[in-house]
Amino acid sequence: MKIDKLVGILSILLQKEKVTVHELAELYEVSDRTIYRYIDTLGMAGIPIFSKRGNGGGFSIMEGYKIDRTLLSSKEMRAVLDGLRSLDSVSNTNYYSRLMEKFSIGSSMSVTNENIIIDLSGWDKSAVADKIEIIKTAIENKDKISFEYHSPNGDSSRVIEPYHIIYQWSGWYVWGFCTDKQDYRMFKLTRMTDLKNTGEKCEKREIPAYVPDKLLHTDGEITAVVRFDDSVKWRLIDEFGIDFIKYNKNDEIEVTFTWSDVPSFFRYILTFGDNAEIISPTEYREQFAELLKKISKKYEI
Repeated sequence: MKIDKLVGILSILLQKEKVTVHELAELYEVSDRTIYRYIDTLGMAGIPIFSKRGNGGGFSIMEGYKIDRTLLSSKEMRAVLDGLRSLDSVSNTNYYSRLMEKFSIGSSMSVTNENIIIDLSGWDKSAVADKIEIIKTAIENKDKISFEYHSPNGDSSRVIEPYHIIYQWSGWYVWGFCTDKQDYRMFKLTRMTDLKNTGEKCEKREIPAYVPDKLLHTDGEITAVVRFDDSVKWRLIDEFGIDFIKYNKNDEIEVTFTWSDVPSFFRYILTFGDNAEIISPTEYREQFAELLKKISKKYEI
């Protein structure tokens, strides 16, 4: 009997008022009999679980119950609490603090790993915290959400069926089915305004598994070679990794980029100032030169 399944079942019971044996069996891909055995084990550990049979029945846990920390090892408890503290960094509620209290931590935080501090919020915490709460509620209630979206391609009004809240590429996103594009899309929370729960229910559909894309900028088909000054080597390593760094025969940093589109590629190169130079293709080099002339013209005295 694996401890992770026991902790998982206990976590579900703490979050939901009631859960059926069939729901748990389907979630953990085991038989109903196995779930009953897990429930008995939790009961023998002193956890007050109540069972109601018949229509509308299921398992529930006594309200206000606190988990005995001896159920988990210190290492396991630290991992759980580090995760909860990281979620608190982007929450405007006390939900995760209250959940930590259920682990019998109270005012004693000696079990936490004080050497690890995870802050998932940005400079403006309010830019995502309220949105996360709205989207979480919509996902739980299977409601659609609407919002104005501001992207390099312009502004648009969107309605989506939200399925996942994702922290990726150092930012928060919502992934779901876009009713306008009739396909699954991901939207960055900081680019969303006027976010609302429409109250309209999501359609019943087969939802594909979300597969994270490790390379944010490789969906497009543009390729360019860029030469960088050695003074920005640290930034390239920070953003792409040491294996990304390549040198030409003159020992200059010269790397090949794949990017989603030309305008956003130019915006990225501009952030390096005079420490980057587009080498090829010639058309991108010429287009970039024209862009620099337009910028320079704005500052003519």
